[in-house]
Amino acid sequence: MNVVRAFPLMILALALSACAGKPARSDAPVADTVVPASTATDASAADTGTVAAAPAPAVGEAPAPTTPPSTDAPATDAETAAAAAAPGGDDDFDALYGTTGTAATTAAYDPWEPLNRRVHRFNVGVDNVIARPLATAYTHVVPRFARTGVSNFFNNLRSPVTIVNQLLQGRPDDAWDTFGRFLMNSTLGVGGLFDPASKAMVPNRREDFGQTLGAWGWRRSRYVELPFFGPRTVRDVFGLAGDMPLSPIRTIEEDKIRIGLQGLQLVDTRAQLMAVDDLRSSAVDEYALVRDAWLQRRNYQIENDLRGKRERGSDDANSPIPVDAMPMPNWSN
Repeated sequence: MNVVRAFPLMILALALSACAGKPARSDAPVADTVVPASTATDASAADTGTVAAAPAPAVGEAPAPTTPPSTDAPATDAETAAAAAAPGGDDDFDALYGTTGTAATTAAYDPWEPLNRRVHRFNVGVDNVIARPLATAYTHVVPRFARTGVSNFFNNLRSPVTIVNQLLQGRPDDAWDTFGRFLMNSTLGVGGLFDPASKAMVPNRREDFGQTLGAWGWRRSRYVELPFFGPRTVRDVFGLAGDMPLSPIRTIEEDKIRIGLQGLQLVDTRAQLMAVDDLRSSAVDEYALVRDAWLQRRNYQIENDLRGKRERGSDDANSPIPVDAMPMPNWSN
């Protein structure tokens, strides 16, 4: 059963959420001195190079003794970073257990960076040895029109996942459009190999349970890179477990057919990402580039879901490795 196959991801998600409940340690040094509140104006005056004038004494009063401006330095960048990094409650823990989290931001939330970098090196090694050579051979051997048909086929198969998540997000009009698109491409498009729905101007949306959790309020979540699956957040690990039972490919009982389709989908997905290989190879910090680009795109997807139907932008064609494309043993047998 698909629920049984999703069990390992559910266990992983629960483990990550338990770790998320522990506040991350900040690497920023702790400030040795604290600027008193009473000297804030003096410090700001010292920054501008001017001295604030003392108030004029009342008639008949002796002038008050003047004091030199405070020489306390303003807070350093390290102190500011330490204050900003001080957690006011863990976002993933809050989202899971019902307390209030912070607002979503585009800044990378990566307290597990050392572990993520090790997993990233492993994924890059697997990509260089297996995935990238297969995708390169695929693009050289298979004609472009055939590759387009393969991409259309797998995009069409994701329609049930999108429809369910659009309904869960309270967007029945979008779900109806996606359903009509699925019927049109499955019939007139010869099983999804062609895309007549796009020519008919039917919107093409991609939704998953990770986006649904974001639309429900779990906006900011810590970054985690999974072996083989690549960039994710703790929220999206739960999303993978939620999308598994909805995958049409995973309902195929014949292992050879299912694993063959998943392998083809994986190669097709990797081939679509080859356009950014040169950018990644020339980056000073390839891990930070991938992480920041993925998080910004993910935040855009969630914010785009919250807009009105007419205000939504277009979906990005590039996507992380879908749950459909990862072959997994059939533990239900």
